[in-house]
Amino acid sequence: MSTNEILLAEITRLKKERNALILAHNYQVEEVQDIADFVGDSFFLSQKAAAATEEVIVFCGVHFMAESAAIIAPDKTVLLPAADAGCPLADFADAEQVRQWRARHPQAAVVAYINSSAEVKAEADICCTSANAIKVVESLPHDEIIFLPDGNLGHYVASHFPEKTFHLWPGYCITHHRITPEDVQAVRERHPQAEILVHPECQPSVVALADFVGSTSQILDRVAKSPAKTLIIGTEMGVIHGLKKNHPDKEIYLLSSGLVCPNMKRTTLQKIHHALENLEMRVTVAEPVRAKAYAALQRMLAVGR
Repeated sequence: MSTNEILLAEITRLKKERNALILAHNYQVEEVQDIADFVGDSFFLSQKAAAATEEVIVFCGVHFMAESAAIIAPDKTVLLPAADAGCPLADFADAEQVRQWRARHPQAAVVAYINSSAEVKAEADICCTSANAIKVVESLPHDEIIFLPDGNLGHYVASHFPEKTFHLWPGYCITHHRITPEDVQAVRERHPQAEILVHPECQPSVVALADFVGSTSQILDRVAKSPAKTLIIGTEMGVIHGLKKNHPDKEIYLLSSGLVCPNMKRTTLQKIHHALENLEMRVTVAEPVRAKAYAALQRMLAVGR
């Protein structure tokens, strides 16, 4: 057996021994996606964490994702193999800032994108993911919305509700934000028959040029249903692995070579093995923050996709 095969066998053994569930985000490296029990976007993985019967959840993603699992399933041991996998977008907002914004806009509902800390979620009325952000806002009777921390996603959601006033946080995903209108125009010239799909975390000027706008899961669904034979994907490069594997009959290209989230690439098979062997690094959320954040996440899950 090769070194990699031995490592995979050890992970399989430890997973059974620890009664563990391995969850991986679509943006993880290929070998991590392949070893996971479930691969998906933030909403899907939140659902799987909530429904888990295993004692241990190994979350192959970034910190806020493992933290959300710990909020939803406090009776589980939640492990983050890559202890240093953070999220610059989540770092744009803290709880004190949210309280200040709420004081300035007391009639507004606070909608926190799941890409946020537990402390920020605890200050929100409801959470959302990019897959259900529009449905979440639609479910609220409020005329004013504070949407945080992703201003680009907030702008996209706001475009569906001209009757509401949105107060958008000045945050952004550094990976999606780097796509430019020039990138879209260049790829359109190279592949004039292609369908261009982008994530709503992209800048509004990029979203306006796309043929389809959707969350990671929505992009995956669209590729499966699209009659186009050539598709250009404007989100993190990790999704390409599953798309090419599931759609060998289609030509699938990344919109820009810079679409890499370095934090999502920090998880390795070696780190997963270490996490299972030593039950490290554990992610917990203390009360009463957990209970308040749980309420916001549960409202999000109740809305559905």
